Amino acid sequence: MTTRLLPLLLLSFLSLAHADGERIRYACDNGSRLDISFRADGDGRPQATLHFADGEIVLPGVPAASGALYRAGDIRLHTKGDDARVEDGRGNTRNCTRGDAPAPAAAAEPAAAGSFLDITGSVTYLARSALPPDAVLIVRIQDTSRADAPARTLSEQRIELAGAAVPIPFRATVDRDLIGKRARITVSARIERGGKLLFINDTSYPAMVDGQPRHVDMTLKPVGAARKR
Repeated sequence: MTTRLLPLLLLSFLSLAHADGERIRYACDNGSRLDISFRADGDGRPQATLHFADGEIVLPGVPAASGALYRAGDIRLHTKGDDARVEDGRGNTRNCTRGDAPAPAAAAEPAAAGSFLDITGSVTYLARSALPPDAVLIVRIQDTSRADAPARTLSEQRIELAGAAVPIPFRATVDRDLIGKRARITVSARIERGGKLLFINDTSYPAMVDGQPRHVDMTLKPVGAARKR
């Protein structure tokens, strides 16, 4: 994780104001109850866990302009203060409030449904031999509009390859409020092993056209080949 992304995540994580790992009860507008716990993973990244009677779902944290956003696949959790919004990816949404009282029907939602956008794509790498089983693919959505400053990372996804076949799909969630009017949103990807860079993209891949996300198919080159260009 880049040092530019860490402060964004920590700010959202610390704003939750609860004990690490504590299960918090929420009452939802559909009459259900939901327990959610918050903690950091082994690398210090925030995550939330939705606890159900028959299991649980862990959602890694992603950057958000306000509140905190967590996501795994199509399932999203957005929290702000005592409110939580859960989307299951099938058109079902729960608006919940901390405590045992159900959320009022007119309660303000933590964020509008259109506040977040998804950027999808795939990654292929040019390799003459199989990658090590512990290789990791890192996909970053970045704002590269400022020529005199480093790219600003808006979202990062880490995928343990473990022999995965190409093309490898990815989907990243970005908070629209993080995107300025002059932003130039691009996707970058790299494959590392133990911190050593193996593959990287040597072509710029725009992620948005006319303010709308586009599907991005990327091809990574071996580090040596990329540097010769």
